Amino acid sequence: MKQLAIVERSLLIGHIVSMVFGLAGLLIVVPNAELIANLPEIGQTVFQWSMAGGGVAYMLLGTAAVAVYAFRILGTRHALTFMLPAIFLSLSSELLGTSTGFPFGHYRYLSGLGYKVAGLVPFTIPLSWFYLGICAYLLARVGLESRLQGATWLRLPVAIALGSLLLTSWDFVLDPAMSQTTVPFWIWEQPGAFFGMPYQNFAGWLATGIVFMTVATFLWPKQPLALSRQQLAFPLVVYLSNLAFSTVMSLGSGFVVPVLLGMVTGVGPAIILYFIAPATPNLPVEPVNDPLPLTVSEPVAAVSAK
Repeated sequence: MKQLAIVERSLLIGHIVSMVFGLAGLLIVVPNAELIANLPEIGQTVFQWSMAGGGVAYMLLGTAAVAVYAFRILGTRHALTFMLPAIFLSLSSELLGTSTGFPFGHYRYLSGLGYKVAGLVPFTIPLSWFYLGICAYLLARVGLESRLQGATWLRLPVAIALGSLLLTSWDFVLDPAMSQTTVPFWIWEQPGAFFGMPYQNFAGWLATGIVFMTVATFLWPKQPLALSRQQLAFPLVVYLSNLAFSTVMSLGSGFVVPVLLGMVTGVGPAIILYFIAPATPNLPVEPVNDPLPLTVSEPVAAVSAK
């Protein structure tokens, strides 16, 4: 398991570095054409590669890092029963949205995010729903479990709603910049009142998150996830680093209000949920019944299989 932890951290570092590299390209190099012209040949080659595949790289690295974390901490069953609904339900929602305008509004993806499924949705988009979605859900669920122990009827619906809000908060900050930057990744064919986005977009994000988080909740056992605060640090870092990427993008494009909204509805609650999570697991650690070998060298979520 130590080898998996090393791979997980390496992928996370690559994910964060690729975001920093992307920010430098989009906010410094692209707006200054003379910088590109003055680059040496190898620099121009790297820049062209980064513009063509940088967005794909950071999403793939994020997906891989979170997937390794989920399999290592939660086990195969729990990782897959979140990953598959998140990817396929969000892809269905995105395909419906780009085809009909429901549930997000009328928009379309441009180049820069990889091969498009059905010519409409880059394959990286549902991956991003997964890796940010499970981080948001774990922060919400584990944090609430420390305050709503025993109240399954309350804590699970609230965790789904709060997890979906944390996920949507990422879009509050990301969407204005990514659709209106110097090199946009998608465009709104019918711009809305919220810095170019329709309010319908947020309803679509909330609904999509609620749907796949609800499916995962039904597929997971209802007992609390005995994750410690230390084990919750990884989802927090992934969540905050992606919000930071979006924040720099938005501020670079002059969008202050979306950033403030994301701080209030996303960053603040995520940090609070992290700190109210138990310092040590509330339940005895029990091996998850899956094929991954478990050892005492790494903490494992105590999710009792039925």
